[in-house]
Amino acid sequence: MKNLILSLFVLFYVTSVLKAQNENADTLKNVTLQDVIVKANRLPITLKSNPGSISIVTPEMITLMPKTIGAEEALRLVPGVRIDNQHGGERVHISIRGQGILTERGLRGIGVMLDGIPVNDPSGFAPDLYDVDWPTVKNIQVLRGPAAGLYGCGSSAGILYITTNDGGSIPIEGEYSQVIGSNKFFKELAQVDGTQENINYRLSFSREDGDGYRDHQAFWGNKLYEKINFTPSDKLRITQIVSHTDYFHQNPEGLNRQQFDNLKQANPDANPFNEYQKTNRTTLGLFGSYTINEMNDFEVTPFYRYWNYKETSNKAAEYRNITNPGVSAQYNLHLTSGNVMNNFSVGTDLKWQNIGMYKLQSGSDPNRVESTDETNIETDSLLANQIIYQQSTGLFALYKLDVEKFNLIGSIRYDNITNELTDKMVGLDSSKTTKDFSKPSYRVGASYGFLNEFNLFASWSTGFIPPSTEELANNPVGYSGFNTHLTAATSNSFEIGARGFFSDKLYYELTGFIMDTENDFFRFKQSGRGNQEVFYGNAGNSKRYGIETFISYNILHNLSLQLAYTYADYRYTSATVDPVYTDTNYVLTTPPAEGQYLPNSPKHQLYSEVAYSPIKSIRITLSGEYQSKWAIYTDAKAYNNELDPEIYQNWQDGFTKFNAEISYLWDLGVLNGALSLSVRNFTDEQYMAFTEPDPDGNSYQPGPGREFFGNLRIKF
Repeated sequence: MKNLILSLFVLFYVTSVLKAQNENADTLKNVTLQDVIVKANRLPITLKSNPGSISIVTPEMITLMPKTIGAEEALRLVPGVRIDNQHGGERVHISIRGQGILTERGLRGIGVMLDGIPVNDPSGFAPDLYDVDWPTVKNIQVLRGPAAGLYGCGSSAGILYITTNDGGSIPIEGEYSQVIGSNKFFKELAQVDGTQENINYRLSFSREDGDGYRDHQAFWGNKLYEKINFTPSDKLRITQIVSHTDYFHQNPEGLNRQQFDNLKQANPDANPFNEYQKTNRTTLGLFGSYTINEMNDFEVTPFYRYWNYKETSNKAAEYRNITNPGVSAQYNLHLTSGNVMNNFSVGTDLKWQNIGMYKLQSGSDPNRVESTDETNIETDSLLANQIIYQQSTGLFALYKLDVEKFNLIGSIRYDNITNELTDKMVGLDSSKTTKDFSKPSYRVGASYGFLNEFNLFASWSTGFIPPSTEELANNPVGYSGFNTHLTAATSNSFEIGARGFFSDKLYYELTGFIMDTENDFFRFKQSGRGNQEVFYGNAGNSKRYGIETFISYNILHNLSLQLAYTYADYRYTSATVDPVYTDTNYVLTTPPAEGQYLPNSPKHQLYSEVAYSPIKSIRITLSGEYQSKWAIYTDAKAYNNELDPEIYQNWQDGFTKFNAEISYLWDLGVLNGALSLSVRNFTDEQYMAFTEPDPDGNSYQPGPGREFFGNLRIKF
């Protein structure tokens, strides 16, 4: 708590000193948030009237990303969000209000929409955010809290609604940027865009690579993104998307307590087994809207995604070939009578996924020379050979009412998810495993604008969290087949909050919430299955309380402060588990007990950022991040210090770190751009970025020390 108070004092002191310097300096560019249209609700509504908690990541926030590659940079000022960057590049896993914290990688229970195209698979799992090239993003809308009533099982924690930039207003223009930094980091991006008659286009390509701040943590990635907006008439608008991602990253794994003296090292298994993940993915998407008349309109979004994935570990090399088509359709009816506006919508979301997967036993090469090659030793021992077929069907109805200062949004949805696994290594009579889930979900929210400075909102919503593809396919009783012991988790959440706008000077949002979850999850491992084999079980119930605060304050025309604070109290409230998970001959963990805190969930998180422009062409930014201590394990014995203290220590100390950046904005006729220099963690704080509840004790993932980055951006 001392560090939290110190961080607040330092940042507010800096702003007060700068405020006293010059009341007449040139202005910083500001964003008027109250007129922002929120699209994440599937029915557009202004931010001011939105009947639920939501955060808007503006272009100005995105331009302050030093590396321009990480979701933790883009979402740094979003309360309620916890982001673990697992290797210094773009491999992250994200949770909102504690939902998804146990996922080995990716996003579980968080719906992701990229230019209207869903990223989640039929089970609700989004494997990564590699397709997002953050410097090309226009804004991000983060709807916090269960939104299963809107988007289904993949949205039980919230929504990331990401919109990229359109092309410019002239026939052709472009942009080039380059970032270099510590640990041999390099990123280069080139873009061409424009508008010609009724066609608006943008095409970008980027390349990034780096060694990472730990051993065996190197990565590289190529991204191509093409977006065309075609408007043949006032009634018809079509957006066409092509995205291709090729991404490789080594996996240094977590450390144990005995490896704390060298936080840059990798786990001893990582190098000789050449542990890595490789993704090669292409997405084709189309968004079309047609206005029949002022009362009726229709939207349709077909997409097709196909990709190859490989992951190596100290036990197996896993290969996956994946196809993932889908389509969404929504009909909207608008009825207006005087000052009363009614909006009705009905629609469907359909997704399919076919995964061909096989595993070969891995071998170790003690003499391997470290490099970014994709070679690894694989024996002829086939551990798994199977096909997974999935289908999800979602039917929904939405309603929105606007009556002067009062707004109401409600939704009801029914989802059915089918999963079928065919094991090609056994006889036909026992080759198929199925696991189906279905559930209705609901959401209702209301807001009332007493004043422009005080808008009150409240919402109630339910969540539906079936086991994801990753969790089902990791079967503790064998290398193939589903984990049929898993059941879906469900949640109920209530929130109440307020937001307000004081002209263009101050914007705030304050939300309190409570969420009850039944059949919550925990992680465990099994003897002989390797460090990378993680399994999941149902742990009973949990209760989450929290407070989320965001403040944006333009202290002067040239001085602004933004602050995001989260208070989180997340605990298991009961331990009712399937007996199979308590068989000590079978499992290397004890399920969590009543009263345990959920892992990797600090009670306090604070991020503050001050931006100051002494003259129009110079911008100086200082930021600070604080996180309090958190629990590491779900294992009840490890949590209660009943296991070897040399390996297990349940509580992880928090940290405070500071960043700084200076930017020069320049203009040379037809060319303009920016040059920036930044330093992250300039006090060189040694800290643990996040921890995993690893039953083997390899739970600790250290964060980077002091890092420097330079960024040159040119527009023409």
